Amino acid sequence: MDNTVKVLAVGDVVSSCGCEKLRKTLPSLKKSKEIDVCIVNGENSAVGNGMTAFSCEHIFSSGADVITGGNHTFRRREFYDALDNSFSIVRPYNYGGNAPGSGCAVIDKGFFKIGVISLLGTAFMENLRNPFECIDEAVDILKNEVKIIIVDFHAESTAEKRAMGFYVDGRVSAVFGTHTHVQTADEQILSNGTGYITDVGMTGPKYSVIGVKPELAIEKMKTNLPVRFENPDCECELCGVIFEIDKKSGKTLSVERIKL
Repeated sequence: MDNTVKVLAVGDVVSSCGCEKLRKTLPSLKKSKEIDVCIVNGENSAVGNGMTAFSCEHIFSSGADVITGGNHTFRRREFYDALDNSFSIVRPYNYGGNAPGSGCAVIDKGFFKIGVISLLGTAFMENLRNPFECIDEAVDILKNEVKIIIVDFHAESTAEKRAMGFYVDGRVSAVFGTHTHVQTADEQILSNGTGYITDVGMTGPKYSVIGVKPELAIEKMKTNLPVRFENPDCECELCGVIFEIDKKSGKTLSVERIKL
C-alpha cells in the first residue's frame, strides 16, 4: 500500500461556467494525477455567487469529496438546511456554533482519514472571530482523530495568509488560500513540513476580472455606481494545487500547482 496521500485542492468555482469546467476536467485530472482526496471551494458556485444544493451536487458528482466555503457561504438562506445536513460541506469555522453547518470535517477513506478546516481571514473582510484563535480550536478538535489536516484559508490579505501558514507550520499538513481568484506562484513546503500556497486561483472564465465581465468590473470601478455583475461566455480554466502527504507523519512531501 502506498505510504502517501495525494490531495487536490481546487480554487473557487465560479457560477455555472465554472461548474461545467469542473465537470469536464476534474475526472480525468484525478485519474491522471492519481488523486486520493479532492477538496473544492464552492462558495461562488451558484449563479450570482453563494452556494445552492444544486451547485454543490454538481460539484460532488464531478468528483469532489469535500466542498469548502467562504464569505458568501450564507448568502442564500435556503441553503442553510443543506449545511446542517451535510458532513462534506464545510463553512468557515469563524462563525461559531450558532451558524448552520460545521467549520471542520473528517473524511474517512477507509485506509486513511483526512481532516478539513474552512477558515475566513478578517483583514479587509468581515469582523468575525480571530482566525488565529479559531485555527487553534479546530486543530485541537481534529488532531486526536486524524494525522492529515488540510486548511482552506479564505482571505483577502496576502500577509494574513502567509502569517497563517507559518503559524500552523508543523501542526497541519497543508494550507491553501482562496478568495482572490488569482493563482499565486509561491507554492512551497514550510520548514516544519506544512505545504503552502497563498491562493490556488479560480475555476471559471479565463478572460475576466476574477470571474466578472471586464467591462462591467471597469464600469463599477470607474463610476463607483452599482453594477450587476455577469460572467463572460469565454474559455474557462481550472486552477488548483496537489499536495502529496506522508500518511505517518502528516507532513507534505511535494506541492504541484495546476492550471488547465
